[in-house]
Amino acid sequence: MNSYTENNPVSKNRSCSSIAYCVLTIAYCLFLIACNSPYVSKKRGYFAIDLPQRSYQKFDRTGFPYTFEYPSYAQIIQDSTYFDATPENPYWINVDFPQFKGRVFLSYKIIGGKALYKVKDARGVYKDSTAINQFDKMVNDAFNLTNKNDVAATSIRDSLIHTSNGVSGVFFKVGGNAATAKQFFLSDTTKNFIRGALYFEVTPNVDSLKPVQDFLQKDLEHIINTFQWKNNQQ
Repeated sequence: MNSYTENNPVSKNRSCSSIAYCVLTIAYCLFLIACNSPYVSKKRGYFAIDLPQRSYQKFDRTGFPYTFEYPSYAQIIQDSTYFDATPENPYWINVDFPQFKGRVFLSYKIIGGKALYKVKDARGVYKDSTAINQFDKMVNDAFNLTNKNDVAATSIRDSLIHTSNGVSGVFFKVGGNAATAKQFFLSDTTKNFIRGALYFEVTPNVDSLKPVQDFLQKDLEHIINTFQWKNNQQ
């Protein structure tokens, strides 16, 4: 005689139900464990950037008071406007990096020359006023323009520049999501003063821009180290 469990269909259904219940219970426990596991954030990914091979060419345009070497993958553009303002002389240029959507603004001033400045009146309204380009004032303006990044900057470091060509100045490195992380000025203190600032046509993001900024840092150093004042050459 066969056993009851082997031939009784009710018993078989109960056995299957018990197995299904156990499986569902285990799955539910695993779900609860997974839900209570600690959250781990994923790092945001950025597109890989192809960096070009370094090579340089000379900028030596007739009539300009300066010369320097700039990357062959950059373009020199005459600056007709500077943040909606008209340059005070024809020696303002941009070093454009189209593949990076980056640009180095180079604004030149003649020490002792006349220029338009924004002056605040008693009512707090800014008006254009003609003034003399004084070396100390232009140095102070360069520091003030850099410090305007205080809101977004995590740090501002400045270092003195003195090249073998007799060019002196200050280089600024601004940390954080500042509009411009690289700025500098160069001068001979008597005739010439030029300020440079690197900008990108994208929303500032220190993480995504870092590879490009590190790459262009070397190019900025090359521009500075090859920079010469033409009217000071013997």
